[in-house]
Amino acid sequence: MEHARTVSHPETIPEDNHWWFATRTWAIETFLDRLPQKQNLDVLDVGCGAGNMIHHLAQYGRVRGIEVDARPVKIAQQRGYDVRLGDATKEIPFPDASFDLVTALDVIEHVDADVNIMREAFRVLRPGGALLITTPAFQWLWSYNDELNAHKRRYTAKQLREKMELAGFKLARLSYNFFLVFPLAAGMILLKNATGKKAELKSHHFDDEAYQVDMEPVAPALNSILRGVGQAENALLGVMNLPFGTSLIAMGRKR
Repeated sequence: MEHARTVSHPETIPEDNHWWFATRTWAIETFLDRLPQKQNLDVLDVGCGAGNMIHHLAQYGRVRGIEVDARPVKIAQQRGYDVRLGDATKEIPFPDASFDLVTALDVIEHVDADVNIMREAFRVLRPGGALLITTPAFQWLWSYNDELNAHKRRYTAKQLREKMELAGFKLARLSYNFFLVFPLAAGMILLKNATGKKAELKSHHFDDEAYQVDMEPVAPALNSILRGVGQAENALLGVMNLPFGTSLIAMGRKR
């Protein structure tokens, strides 16, 4: 098995410091750190965009990516990442049993054929391999942010479990995420929905000059506080599954 290639931390990825991105990254690492083997893996990041997570996933092994939009693929390749253009709902362009780990990080909510992505992930995984998914939770939290991101749906834990099992996976772990900020986040979403307030953010789904959706800006002091909340939540996630949150995180294993 090939060893991880060295990747630098690109200065062009400001998301790393954003509290939402950091909280999700810590949750992903908490799940992945429970894998029986955590190094020298062959990793595929499905829907990798411009490769914003690749340098985090590289600690587990050699990472390759697939993305359906040519604009972020170009950025990822300029960053030195092994990313190719492809539609995972139709076919992941790799042979059967090529990977130990497949990630689909906030991807399946963008497509109609979400189970197709899971089935293709199952196909390219080796026996015992793992699929890690993150995705937005609760349809009643639908907001303008979902529209900016061209989402099709949000999920409950039950819905995500059923779809992963339908694709052939044995669920290893499933939890909500963004639990501690849930009351505030849900309240703000409902308030914005009621008032019609919309953040002015660029989205590559509606702007030909953008290659991804902007993250909503946060004042530095508040961002530091929310990162601290995210660290506290991750400590909880290390010992228990969380009962609710604005997102879901799940790991399935290939039987």
